[in-house]
Amino acid sequence: MDNETAAGHLTRKTVLRAALAAGMAAPAVLMGVPALARTLTDAEAAPALTPECDDGDDPTPEQTEGPYFKPNSPLRSSLLEAGTTGVRLTVSGYVFGLACRPIPGVLLDFWQADVNGAYDNTGFRFRGHQFTDATGAFELTTIVPGLYPGRTRHLHVKLQAPGRPVLTTQLYFPGEPRNNTDTIFDPRLLMTVRDAGTAKEAAFDFVLNVPQDPGPTPTPTPTPTGVPGGTWAAGTAYRAGDAVTYGGRGYACLQAHTAQAGWEPPNVPALWRAG
Repeated sequence: MDNETAAGHLTRKTVLRAALAAGMAAPAVLMGVPALARTLTDAEAAPALTPECDDGDDPTPEQTEGPYFKPNSPLRSSLLEAGTTGVRLTVSGYVFGLACRPIPGVLLDFWQADVNGAYDNTGFRFRGHQFTDATGAFELTTIVPGLYPGRTRHLHVKLQAPGRPVLTTQLYFPGEPRNNTDTIFDPRLLMTVRDAGTAKEAAFDFVLNVPQDPGPTPTPTPTPTGVPGGTWAAGTAYRAGDAVTYGGRGYACLQAHTAQAGWEPPNVPALWRAG
């Protein structure tokens, strides 16, 4: 689903995704952690609080599985094999429930056409399944699929949270001419795609129809009046390479962000490296 509402403001899921990517634990994220600076454009400012979950994140739409699904695909997150040709593609994202909380252990079964638009119906080329990790994240390494006759470019996927029904759907690429003529195409299933050298990187977050406790209501986090024995301070915008001290020890910033209470250097190794 799209990471912003029609009004253009960051949704709670967007903020949660950014914080999870930075190594924050989900319960802490749900208590009002703002988006990291690297997830925002120059014209945007980090919100003071995570928005409420009522942000239009309906469950991911279901779509036909088509004629070429095969059960018992191999457990693997990379569909690349010896001799694989085509533009390399990495698809990453998270799987959320109805309260925008990530779901670990979700089965994702991917299958797709090869660079020529053909499906392997005798073996398992470009077929594989994996499970979301403890943060609800997944990552697929594959190629950009070729064009199958009558269809726009797409990936197939089945998802199943533990003990829940299967969702069968498809993912699409923006800017494809056939998006306008494919009768199955659904713009709600468009991935965010960008060039990464000669390869491409795509992102998509699934929302499953899984009831969840909404978790703690976001509350303001007070800014500490003093930091014991260090120069690190909440509210400061740090850049990669910046040096601080905290608790009598030095740290180097690994990625740009605006510091928040709870993100002290010893607590967030994704943001700080001890020097």
